[in-house]
Amino acid sequence: MATAPHSITDDERLSLPAWIYRDPAFFEIEKREIFRRSWQVVCHLSDIPNPGDYHTFDFLGESIVVVRAAGGEVRAFHNVCRHRAARLLDGPRGHCGSRVICPYHGWSYALDGRLLGAAGMKGFSGLDAHRHGLVPVEHEVFLGFVFVRLAPGLPSVREMMGPYADELAVYQPERMVPLGRVTLRPRPVNWKNVADNYGDALHIRVAHPGLTRLLGDSYRIEAQEWADKMWGTLRDELSSNWSERLYQRLLPSIEHLPPERRRMWTYFRLWPNVAFDVYPDQIDFMQFVPVSPTETLIREIAYVHPDERREMRIARYLNWRINRQVNREDTDLIKRVQAGMSSSSYTAGPLGDNEECLRSFARRMRRLIPESRLLEPPADWPRTFG
Repeated sequence: MATAPHSITDDERLSLPAWIYRDPAFFEIEKREIFRRSWQVVCHLSDIPNPGDYHTFDFLGESIVVVRAAGGEVRAFHNVCRHRAARLLDGPRGHCGSRVICPYHGWSYALDGRLLGAAGMKGFSGLDAHRHGLVPVEHEVFLGFVFVRLAPGLPSVREMMGPYADELAVYQPERMVPLGRVTLRPRPVNWKNVADNYGDALHIRVAHPGLTRLLGDSYRIEAQEWADKMWGTLRDELSSNWSERLYQRLLPSIEHLPPERRRMWTYFRLWPNVAFDVYPDQIDFMQFVPVSPTETLIREIAYVHPDERREMRIARYLNWRINRQVNREDTDLIKRVQAGMSSSSYTAGPLGDNEECLRSFARRMRRLIPESRLLEPPADWPRTFG
């Protein structure tokens, strides 16, 4: 039976409505109700090995810095001076020495956030230094990865990833080091478009011939309350593509992995926008960072166990080459979908029984933002926000 355009629907046979993939007012609600409360990965502990090492992360108009403090502990702060709001530390990463010093007026802070002093501070009568330290940001370290969030609301990262924590732990991610640097790839699409594509299994055989040659019919998906999993095992039959064939042949055995995982590719997605691509040879994290209703910044980097074997170096290069092609294919797909979300012919599409991750994602959206149930925005919905 057809649903009236403005009626509320919890029908799990339907995808999320097209209008929420492009609407500015809905995007503002998402920022408040979803993203300020969400856990965002900033870096790995190996990115900040020494006191004074830092990583920055720009999110929802906020600048956040994660720093290794003098005692070796990790701290996270708003990257903003308490005097005149100047940005304190520049660049995606760096080393600030034994203290953070504001480049505007010289206010200085200990690595644990305490205000230490500044030139001319005697002129600030009644200034309480204890109240003007750096503003902390809640953080959590999970298997070596440093997460932050701007506001409470969701369970801890460990709780959210709980169903898969043991699977991830066997890869010993806390012992990994970065391979290269963080890459930022802008995409002219809504962040949910990227998230949908990541959890969509039906398009693999149609749109990713390389993955099909490598994984065949082994690709599977499942969804838990806050995290999803997709996985497949490399085929014994060699691919007709030289990059894929060499990867299959040269990927060396990784002794700390259980035998069944030494040729398995696994993808984990943490609600709402963090993903871990887990290969025998490396782990990549990827974030779908929302920029606007129709813009997303994909942020990613790979981490590896130090391994100087020639076969491993070649396998990692081939992994990059294979997945670069997959990224090209996905980029074309999500652009096609984003364009279609503006068509007057489309409101929501049917979901198959086996589209478990898409159903789970839509279920979370409808639970957290009730407007997600509307097939079209209500008549009194603002054309703009603010």
